[in-house]
Amino acid sequence: MARGRCEVTQIAAVVIGRNEGARLVACLTSLAGTVARVVYVDSGSTDGSPEAAEKLGAEVVALDMSKPFTAARARNAGINALRSAPPDYVQFVDGDCVLQPGWIETARAFLEDNPKVAMACGRRREIHPEASVYNRLCDDEWNTPVGEALACGGDALGRWDALRAVGGYNPTLIAGEEPDLCLRLRVAGWKIWRLDAEMTAHDAAILRFGQWWKRVSRAGHAFAEGAALHGKAHGHWVGETRRLMIWGLALPLLILAVVVTIGPWGLVLLGLYPLQIARLARSRGFGDRFSWEWAFFLTLGKIPEALGALRFYRAQLTSKRSTLIEYK
Repeated sequence: MARGRCEVTQIAAVVIGRNEGARLVACLTSLAGTVARVVYVDSGSTDGSPEAAEKLGAEVVALDMSKPFTAARARNAGINALRSAPPDYVQFVDGDCVLQPGWIETARAFLEDNPKVAMACGRRREIHPEASVYNRLCDDEWNTPVGEALACGGDALGRWDALRAVGGYNPTLIAGEEPDLCLRLRVAGWKIWRLDAEMTAHDAAILRFGQWWKRVSRAGHAFAEGAALHGKAHGHWVGETRRLMIWGLALPLLILAVVVTIGPWGLVLLGLYPLQIARLARSRGFGDRFSWEWAFFLTLGKIPEALGALRFYRAQLTSKRSTLIEYK
């Protein structure tokens, strides 16, 4: 990769992916000339991604697939590959994302002006929000408040010294590794910041209900595991876990028990769900169709979230590690 403005302040990029194909090529092309080094960590691709990355000048690291794969493991492998010549900052990018022009300069300048900030992220947008309601939900999810934040997502510019000080990502997490890292950074005295700047364009490519279900189930697993790890000390995701267990498990079981006990009249309790949908839609002002779509899927999503949480609890009880929940 060519060197640009980053010759004074060394910036490297860590890209992770598997079978991203043309999306990976677009990702790596968007990094050309903006960073000093690009490390691409491949997780067992069979579509020629490693070869394509090498042709574009990236250093390719093949993740050891004999161990359970996690995105956290892949990012740590990228960090480790940079240890021989540590940069000042690391831009993390998922292989299905394209970096927006000007982001590196904006984020670098912010981190240099704010030495207490460990991670800076910007606006990630979906490339095709019109393709499905699930893509639109992702795009809305990325629209986080500007300013000091609790966490960032998979795309962010991180300060090398801060990342190394906390040991990088937790490699055992199958999801929720970024909020976990950010929590540990904040506990260590660092700050996380969401900038009012375009950062990346993302191709979620969630076109089917089953994909959405799996993605939300993975989120439930992350909530439960995050609460188990950090809930007692820091309240991390305790509220989220409580809500998903109430709406996604306890209430359905209660309705079933009432129906079995007193008959079909117990189904009236199902009315709590449309009431919840209306309450959530109202919180967005009943403004448009998407407000109702968002409210509907947020409410329905508590069921797959609860299933994901139960998957985590089962793994805990059986002393087995959960495997990755993939939706692509």
